[in-house]
Order: sequence, then structure tokens, then C-alpha cells
Amino acid sequence: MIKNIFEKAVSDEIINRIELLTSSSSPQWGKMNVDQMLAHCNVAYRYAFHPEEFKKPNAFKKFLLKTIIKGFITNDKPYSKNGPTAPDFVITATKDFEKEKQILLDYINKTQQLGTNHFEGLENISFGRMTANEWSNLFYKHLDHHLKQFGV
Repeated sequence: MIKNIFEKAVSDEIINRIELLTSSSSPQWGKMNVDQMLAHCNVAYRYAFHPEEFKKPNAFKKFLLKTIIKGFITNDKPYSKNGPTAPDFVITATKDFEKEKQILLDYINKTQQLGTNHFEGLENISFGRMTANEWSNLFYKHLDHHLKQFGV
């Protein structure tokens, strides 16, 4: 069972793990450095809070994302190492570690404060309307995966 990111104790646990990261933290797998990973994690929240920043997929691609990919992203199974990444989530430029970290912490706190009611039925540009549980799974699984990647 995936933890519920809308519960304060769970958000606090994730925040405490993020606080253990430093600008010199090294990945145990994958290509991203720590600042890129933080920026990468922020994309999931930008999808929720700033969808206008992204190009919407065409009807065929959205159908595929909604019917095939969404289940893998929002189910209870952890992500595998070195899995595929959607183009919007590929971060290759160097980022400001402290800035990306603070943005992520702010998103986590905002998500927890808004709670399940805000996210119930909220549109995801790739997957369509999602339940609060699907949003929670998406956020928690993604953060947990990458924090494990960096050993925290």
C-alpha cells in the first residue's frame, strides 16, 4: 500500500528525507544529478498546479496515456530503476539545488494543505481526471523512488 501524501505525517516524512539531500548527494542509479532530480520531481507538481505550461497531448496520445500508462503511474507498485521518462520530465541542464529544493518543499506543503478534496477529480493533462488517491500515489511513488535513488 502506497502512503497517502495528503496526510501530514507522510508529507513530513518526505520533507525530512528531502532535507537530508545536499548539493553533493550522488545517485545510486540513473543519469540525473541531485539538482536535476529535484527539478524533475517538480514537474509532477507543475502538471497539477500549472498545466498551462505544457503542451496537451493529442487525442490519440492521451487515449494511450490514459488507458495504458496511467495504471503504471498510479498503482500501488513502486517504480523500477531506470524506467522510461516522459519528455516533459527529462532535465538535462544544471539547476540551482537550493531553489529546486525549496520549490519542491513548497509544492509538498501546498499539496498537503489543499488535501484530498482539491485533488478529487482534478484534471491531469496526460491522464485526464484523476481521483485524489491516484494523485497521492503519483506524487508519493515518484518522490519515494527518487529519494531512494539518492539514498534518503
